[in-house]
Amino acid sequence: MADHGRAAKLGDRVKEIVAKRLEKGLRDPRLGFVTITDVRMTGDLQHASIFYTVYGTEQEREDSAAALKAATGLLRTEVGRNIHARLTPSLEFIPDAIPENAAHVADLLAQARERDEAARAIAERASYAGDPDPYVQPRARDDEE
Repeated sequence: MADHGRAAKLGDRVKEIVAKRLEKGLRDPRLGFVTITDVRMTGDLQHASIFYTVYGTEQEREDSAAALKAATGLLRTEVGRNIHARLTPSLEFIPDAIPENAAHVADLLAQARERDEAARAIAERASYAGDPDPYVQPRARDDEE
């Protein structure tokens, strides 16, 4: 049975170890400004999916991905030295889609804002289809009754 709490704790520890090692630097000039955003461990603690973002152009992202792939063994060794587990998890680096998702959400919000402005402009020019006050008014009582 998988212990999700232990997997989360080990994932946080792996994130910290890898981030510190990347901060020290690797001897790979292709590595850009990499930020580790999340680490997800499998239930058996044998595989770590490391999500990262790279600040820069598309070419810098590709170069950083290649550098991380080349440094996977070194980083796994570093993780193995610093965790207290029976087995060292295998590492997989996955580019995080946070920047692309944020840009997509920003575009959707801009479109919604434009549509709201268009609807507001139409509403300002609109007039009532019937009476201005569509509710039934009480009848005026005649004094003759």
